[in-house]
Amino acid sequence: YGDAAYYRARPHLGIKERDTIKFADGFGFHPSMVGFERLYKDGVLAVVHGCGYDHPSLSHFSSMGFWHTGIPNGGEALGWLGRLADEGYDASARNVIVNVGSSQSLAVRSRRHSPLVFDDPARFRREGTADELHLLKGMSQASPTTNATLEFLATTARNATDSSDFVRQASADYRTPVDYGAGGGLAGNLQKVAALIAAGMRTRIYYVTYAGNSFDTHVQQADLHSRLLMYTADAIRGFVEDMKRIGRADDVAVMTFTEFGRRVEENGSLGTDHGTATPMFIVGKGVKGGFYGQHPSLTDLDDGNLKMTTDF
Repeated sequence: YGDAAYYRARPHLGIKERDTIKFADGFGFHPSMVGFERLYKDGVLAVVHGCGYDHPSLSHFSSMGFWHTGIPNGGEALGWLGRLADEGYDASARNVIVNVGSSQSLAVRSRRHSPLVFDDPARFRREGTADELHLLKGMSQASPTTNATLEFLATTARNATDSSDFVRQASADYRTPVDYGAGGGLAGNLQKVAALIAAGMRTRIYYVTYAGNSFDTHVQQADLHSRLLMYTADAIRGFVEDMKRIGRADDVAVMTFTEFGRRVEENGSLGTDHGTATPMFIVGKGVKGGFYGQHPSLTDLDDGNLKMTTDF
């Protein structure tokens, strides 16, 4: 706020200074992000300016792949979280990674750890014909074998059966007085994570998503953006409060990212188009809150887009 270049670029979408939740050095939060205001005042929310990578892509598909692998333009087959699990945790440990979503993200693809992937805990069970279910049950109950491939399949089948029972029960039993706000998607996914942490699941990495291209606000951005930012801030604040309530605040940190930011100048449809550098938020009791890095210039641009100042 207070930067004339910002209001020139966004005469209709720019958040007026009087409406901004102000913090320091001309920076603040959108007025709908009251949840983040509370986290910031508690000293547990860090904002990292201008995150991106060299020669950025404006394609959802390729840019998300770069963020998921941590190796832009590198053709890496494994996700950065998957590689973290491979290097950091025993290969025999079960359910090191849980991915809450309708499909497995590239970010959690691992060589040694098969992520547990589910969307709705109540429906997290093996389905199929009677013959298929009989075969899967037999595989789950198979005796250990010296055939490494067969043993891997049998172990995976056993783990899927046991884990699905655990996830369904933990989710069904979980109750919390903490308000995660409205919006469903992110709030609901973070509550699923809270339920598993409260139940003592041994998972070290949880990955959740916002469904679809929610923030791809090419048209009429103002109202939708306001709601999405509110849902995000309220859901993450609720999750942090829930971790404190169950005594696990010391053990958990949250990091958010998106595949790219938005173009500096608003478009003719009162929205914004695909951009480049974007802030990242890191939240947790072990986080030293505040603003980190240098915000990109709003006038020294790369074909209308921000120049990355922090390599993600």
